Parts: sequence; structure tokens; C-alpha cells
Amino acid sequence: MNGNTYQFPAVRGIQAGREYYVVMCPLKRVSRLFVFNDEEVPADMRAQRVLNQARVPDITRYLVTNHEDYVLSSITACIDGEAKFEPVTSKGDQRNLGTLHIDMDSRIIVNDGQHRRAAIIEAIKQCPKLSHESISVVLFMDGGLKRSQQWFADLNKHAVRPSRSIGILYDGREPMSRLCRDLIRDVPIFSNGLTELEKTSISNRSKKLFTLSAIHQATAALLSKSKNDSITLEDAQLAIHYWTYLGDVISEWKAVLSDEMKTSELREEYVHAHGVVLQAMGIVGKMVTQRSDNWKSDLRGIDKINWLRSNSIWQGNAIVHGKMSKSNESVTMTAVIIKLALGLPLNSDEITLQNRLAVYSGK
Repeated sequence: MNGNTYQFPAVRGIQAGREYYVVMCPLKRVSRLFVFNDEEVPADMRAQRVLNQARVPDITRYLVTNHEDYVLSSITACIDGEAKFEPVTSKGDQRNLGTLHIDMDSRIIVNDGQHRRAAIIEAIKQCPKLSHESISVVLFMDGGLKRSQQWFADLNKHAVRPSRSIGILYDGREPMSRLCRDLIRDVPIFSNGLTELEKTSISNRSKKLFTLSAIHQATAALLSKSKNDSITLEDAQLAIHYWTYLGDVISEWKAVLSDEMKTSELREEYVHAHGVVLQAMGIVGKMVTQRSDNWKSDLRGIDKINWLRSNSIWQGNAIVHGKMSKSNESVTMTAVIIKLALGLPLNSDEITLQNRLAVYSGK
């Protein structure tokens, strides 16, 4: 090695009989140190996927917005060139603590974390104070293209995204997530252990009624809110009152609350124990609450609707090929059915969809 090297305090480890190193890299050095394969190179000649530019702004926004309270997981990279580890001592526990010298002519190629890398570069432009912070980097010695490709496959093979419900449960930043956690405390039909907090589906024998993700989608529809939109006190009160009212007037929901009916029976026999109908009720709620302060009068008769799955009106709408459907069309058409049953007007998009599906079905 020549005298021109990058030097990092490092911890040395062993995996599969090979040395690897963990270092702390200042964010301002990320753009200079790390490279990734050119996206014009054929996939079989690259060591990772092409950079998805659409993902970068979201990560950038997260870093800039939460520059005093963010977290970034480690970047994994390989050193294509010369490197040398100098331990503090040759014996004892500190033999794996030392300094990693990387020749400046070497390339440090990202195996996992290219989107974080790109977002860090953009975030520093918008928030320069981030440049003085750091990210942990796991460094392996390059084993050639085939080994780098295998590293990428291995690193991503067992990666599992958390369920949407648990993501909402743990998200303290998004206003709608915070509101939904209040709803499962304050709305009887969502409380008392009736909400599935971790999964996005409910097993047949579960005592849960709705998933947290379904409540989130339905309440977003009710309040006409997008991700990260602010929630006012009036919004929160409306959501609590609306869902509480439905829990008071829909007889099958009341039966669950009074332990006269099991949730498993409700899911098996009725459509309104499923997320597609809950979200449709959110759409209906948006219209009636924006139309009048006396929105409860518009919902009079909702308990007269035949919610049984055997009712043919749900076929092809809430139920497709014998199963409850979560598609956008199913949600919209279910809302259309509820509105028509209540004598409420349809908007132009709903009329168009209703006419199109009627033509497709030969009606």
C-alpha cells in the first residue's frame, strides 16, 4: 500500500471464516467514498439493483424533517482494492479494535444501502448540519462479481417488511397513526381487545374484529386525509363520534360488544366485519359529514341494510370470486351500494364506475 489511505477506527469481526469490519463514516464523506454499479450495466454484470430514484425523496424528506430524531441502519459495502487492519494490540479483547487503512485508489462498492447513500447526499444539501453526523458501515473485502451478487441476494433474501398494522402502531410521527391509536382506546367497537394490532389479516378463530391498518384506511377516507396531513382536534372528535355512532346503531356490532355474538361468526356470515366495508363506510362518512352537521340523520337506516354475505348485492362488489376483496373498485362499489341503500347521491366518479361495471356484468 502507498501512503495515501483513508483511515477509520474499526471493529474487526469474522463471518464464514472471513474478516469484515465495522466503521463509522461521516455523512459528508458518503458521496466521495461509496460507489455503486452504473445502471446502464446489464443486470447480470451488476452487484445490486438499479437505483430507484422514486424512493430517494422520501428518505431525504425523512432525514431533513427529523434531523434531530432520525435513525439510519448500516450500509453494507465491499472494498475493491487494498486495505489493511492495524489492531490496538495483538492479544486479548482489543485485538479486534484498531484502525482500518483503505488505499485511496480502492473502490468501496455499496452492496446494500444505495438508496440511503443517495438520500444522504441530497439531505446534506438541504440540511448542512447533517454533514457532521455519521453512519455505521459494514465492510467486506471484495470477493469478485459473483460473490458480491451472492452477498446482495443473501442480504435481501430474509428481509421482511413489518406489517402495515404494526407500522402504524409504532409510528409516532404520522398524525393519522397517532389518531388511530386514540380510536382503539376511545371507540368501543375498536377497543376492548377487538383490534388486531400486529397483522393485516385476521385468522378465522381470532377474537379480533378489525385490523389497525383497516381502521387507518377507513379513517383516512372519512377525514379525506393523505399521509402526513395534520389532524385537528375537530377531525379527531369527528372520527371518534362517527365510529362510535356506527357501533351503537349496527345491531351485529352491538351484539359483539355485548358478547351476544362471536367475532368469528360475524366475519363468517357478514360483510361489515371486513376492511373493505369499513373503508367504504369511511367514504360514506366523508360525504355525509361534509354535507351537514346533522349527518346522523343521513345514516338513519344503515342498520336496515342486509349485511349478510349471502345477499347477492355484495357479489362482484365487496365479494369477488367468493372472497372478500380489498381492491379500490370493490371499496368504491361497496360505498355506492351503501349510499344507494341510504338514499344518498353518488358523485360522478361513482356513477361512472357503477355504469362501467354494470356493462361488464351484462346488467
